Amino acid sequence: MAQPAAPPGYPNQNGAGQQPYSNGPVQNQPMHSSDGQGYSPSVPGSYSHQAPAKVPPHQSSGQYNYSGSQNVSQLNNYQGPGQTLNRPPVAPFSGSPVQQTGPVPQVLLPALQNSAAISSAGSFPPGASPPVLSNWQYSQTPVSQPVGSQTSHLAHVTGTGSAQPPLSVSGNTNPPGSYQYAASPGSPLLQNSYMKPGSAPVPVTQPLTPLHPPSRPPLGPPPVGGPPLTRLPTLTTGPPNTQSQLNPAANRDGDATSAASDGSVVQNSYDAIEGGGLMATPHPSPAPPNLKMNRNVGYSYPALPPGYQNTSPSGAPGMQASALQYPDGSKHFHQPALGTNHLTASMGGLSLQQEGLRPVNLLQERNILPTTLLKAPVPNLHEDIQKLNCNPELFRCTLTNIPQTQALLNKAKLPLGLLLHPFKDLSQLPVVTSSTIVRCRSCRTYINPFVSFLDQRRWKCNLCYRVNDVPEEFMYNPVTRVYGEPHKRPEVQNATIEFMAPSEYMLRPPQPPVYLFVFDVSHNAIETGYLNTVCQTLLDNLDLLPGNTRTKIGFITFDSTIHFYGLQEGLSQPQMLIVSDIEDVFIPMPENLLVNLNENKELIQDLLKALPQMFTKSLETQSALGPALQAAFKLMSPTGGRISVFQTQLPSVGMGALKSREEPNQRASAKDIHLTPSTDFYKKLALDCSGQQVAVDLFLLSGQYSDLASLGCISRYSAGSVYYYQSYHHKHNPVQVEKLQKELKRYLTRKIGFEAVMRIRCTKGLSIHTFHGNFFVRSTDLLSLPNVNPDAGYAVQMSVEESLTDMQVVSFQSALLYTSSKGERRIRVHTMCLPVVTSLSDVYLGADVQAITGLLANMAVDRSVSATLSDARDALVNAVIDSLSAYRSSVLSIQQPGLMAPHSLRLFPLYVLALLKQKAFQTGTNARLDERIFTMCQVKNQPLVYLMLMTHPSLYRVDNLTDEGALNINDRTIPQPPILQLSVEKLSRDGAYLMDAGSVLFLWIGKNCGQSFISQVLGVPNYGSIPQNMTHLPELETAESIRTLAFISWLREQRPFFPILYIIKDDSPLKPSFLQNMIEDRTESALSYYEFLLHIQQQVNK
Repeated sequence: MAQPAAPPGYPNQNGAGQQPYSNGPVQNQPMHSSDGQGYSPSVPGSYSHQAPAKVPPHQSSGQYNYSGSQNVSQLNNYQGPGQTLNRPPVAPFSGSPVQQTGPVPQVLLPALQNSAAISSAGSFPPGASPPVLSNWQYSQTPVSQPVGSQTSHLAHVTGTGSAQPPLSVSGNTNPPGSYQYAASPGSPLLQNSYMKPGSAPVPVTQPLTPLHPPSRPPLGPPPVGGPPLTRLPTLTTGPPNTQSQLNPAANRDGDATSAASDGSVVQNSYDAIEGGGLMATPHPSPAPPNLKMNRNVGYSYPALPPGYQNTSPSGAPGMQASALQYPDGSKHFHQPALGTNHLTASMGGLSLQQEGLRPVNLLQERNILPTTLLKAPVPNLHEDIQKLNCNPELFRCTLTNIPQTQALLNKAKLPLGLLLHPFKDLSQLPVVTSSTIVRCRSCRTYINPFVSFLDQRRWKCNLCYRVNDVPEEFMYNPVTRVYGEPHKRPEVQNATIEFMAPSEYMLRPPQPPVYLFVFDVSHNAIETGYLNTVCQTLLDNLDLLPGNTRTKIGFITFDSTIHFYGLQEGLSQPQMLIVSDIEDVFIPMPENLLVNLNENKELIQDLLKALPQMFTKSLETQSALGPALQAAFKLMSPTGGRISVFQTQLPSVGMGALKSREEPNQRASAKDIHLTPSTDFYKKLALDCSGQQVAVDLFLLSGQYSDLASLGCISRYSAGSVYYYQSYHHKHNPVQVEKLQKELKRYLTRKIGFEAVMRIRCTKGLSIHTFHGNFFVRSTDLLSLPNVNPDAGYAVQMSVEESLTDMQVVSFQSALLYTSSKGERRIRVHTMCLPVVTSLSDVYLGADVQAITGLLANMAVDRSVSATLSDARDALVNAVIDSLSAYRSSVLSIQQPGLMAPHSLRLFPLYVLALLKQKAFQTGTNARLDERIFTMCQVKNQPLVYLMLMTHPSLYRVDNLTDEGALNINDRTIPQPPILQLSVEKLSRDGAYLMDAGSVLFLWIGKNCGQSFISQVLGVPNYGSIPQNMTHLPELETAESIRTLAFISWLREQRPFFPILYIIKDDSPLKPSFLQNMIEDRTESALSYYEFLLHIQQQVNK
């Protein structure tokens, strides 16, 4: 039952290497297509061609949701989040497909209510041959009839494209390829959901960044004492209320749906595949009368294994009465029900809870920073439920006690939102290989640990409360090999789980991994020497690129012209093709430019060795980045994949050329800095890329202003990443070379998901209204992620739309559907459960101060772009004032002098002050514009743990490290020194201090630092001998050196980027950078922590 081994040096590729749970053969054999997507049809009857979209198929919403953080208007007929649209009962198709006019997309065969179509046979003893009813079939046409006699658009495939060897329990006699996908006569063709390029123009009249709030009512609470952050206007597009003017009967899934001639609804997109979303409506969908079994439409499971086929009804003789007696149909089934018994009896009863609410006088209690890294608060749930809850590193909420009403949330003045790290590298990930993916028939929630089993045959959804049938196959537990315990299956025992998706979760065959590298080779670029480092790193890691035998690779270089490289078999050396017409870019010999990596490895290696030398004599100073990206997009469109572009200057010719907007003497004024793009070229190109499943990652290696505000759009809207190496030069700035090397290696070898979509669902009554991160919102709540990587974080804002009365708990679920680099379609699901509270003190009790800070930082970036930087700074300060004012006036029974905060929010003012001093939001002349924009990109794209380290660094004293309290990891002893406050008064001249600021480490050596540390760790005789630009510690055979190096390497291993270590003395030019991170001290342009507290107190007491 082992999965294919991961390539050497690349463990756990997309969950491989784990022991998957198996119910039989893998069912996601890809459908073959002739859809113009670069796949050659190997069988007749494949689904027909449809070109990809430059505009969304859904026309009534007016225009693209352009912004990466977007507001979703509320529909009048909204019935609660995460529901599917109201569909009539499914009937056989009759007549011809719907005639449509204009650029309306073709339709995709609907995934029926249960999207797990074909049950696997693996859980059955020898000889059992389960009947298979395909979900592609609406009428009860016998599957046994010849496929050729039907108008089948999914022809019979035998064993092709199997993502991995069949994972079966022994004795299965059905070959994995023996299932037939049969479409009913007259059913519409399966289509890709994209429209032809140019079929409707992208609206260009739309304002990119409106500086005024939208005219519709704000989604957040009303202001009190200044503009709270919950009212931040985000980048909205189109006329206000575009979404809410939709016809309620049409298209509540937000993406393209069309009515067939018989009134049934057919779907054609990822939205249809992933299931009902935010705007869908619950409904009681009755079973059609022609089904003999009392089973809901869409469930097609095999017969019972022979040993269970003649079982008596529950409670009858022949069954174990103790396990299966349910006198009343609603008795809770062995799984503790999510009710009052799951909450601790009294919210304030535990000492931990009392501590959380204890008032802290911030002006008197100065030593409030914990000496260890702050952990996420534990939700106040029964321990049986809490132990099943999602890891907070993957999924956490700003409030671990959810307020019952929006009025209560407004009163608390705290933002409600989620922070996600959905594709994080995990050492343990349960992988379920089964064709039965059990989901709620109403809202499409995946079954999870927080559903309730009413009895052995029925489960109740924890998001919409619909009662669903337990499918037959789900009764068998592949882990324990026991029948009749569905509540013990891995899906119900793990809050984080990955499913191998069957074929109905595909719009096309899983794409191969395709990597295209685009290099700037202008004179400026060659001068930096970056090409040597990048080509050598690529050479070293070619075999570790995630992929399989289908992996493709290609290269483009550019200056004022564009150079392609033919790498086809038979050539003795790579062939260079130059296109000088950058106004109308075309692709010469497209079939030879993206080639199979394994079959052409020698040519690829020759090219990488030759590239750094090819342009050394070049005097070409111009940069045609825009045309090079257009060429890359055209080359990648047929398949999708990843474009990695390396740029060293401001693009100067062709489409997308930019002019410098930075004036060094105006860096200080917060009013006139250019945080918005100067052109929409890169954003539009990114949206085209997103429509074709292409993501663009930008590596900017520049000493000059390069307008990252404009260039960054290419990555932001295509779900890519931005890397910035300021003043990169192989000789003048050698530490950047090591940083690029290490980060590029991680980038090339980390796991990757292709053609992904993500949807976040929450319990009925809660709604999501704004998203943050790098993606494009394809429909109201479906995030399009052409690539997904394990280092990306996302955030969402929520509101309480309907009162959560009678609810003890609410749940949140994120589902990420992606194609692994091995060509498997997978679904990674995270589910989190939190208690609902009715009192304001309980809301404060459950506040997660780090998550609140992270969400506010995302909102503040949006405010900086849509309004001004000073507006964003004011809003951050107001967030502290408002919440502490509300706590003082509504929770504190006895008014006390000083500045009182609940224990849970004691670090809130400190963290907000840290945000104000962070490069993204600070005022003062020392922040370069590109550096500020890059920090804003990081805020929007970093998982919370790294964002917090970047905002509030950790300071350690390291000249007296001991093994006391040390960690032992792989036979290494890692010292754990206490964390110190970020103030110069905590520094002693006779010590050495390490500051971990996330992307950089500073080791400050005091003037009177002990001689033993200087000689035994730094390897120099005395303080005066420490070199000015020292960036590495020598590896010495001393206990002090071993401890210090172990601690620093452990810190570095915790993150996906490589922090440079700077060793600084009193006279070091980097000392100001070190002191800038001393958050609690005063700087030229910012208050000290104590002064900030006095300012907050003055406002709170008004």
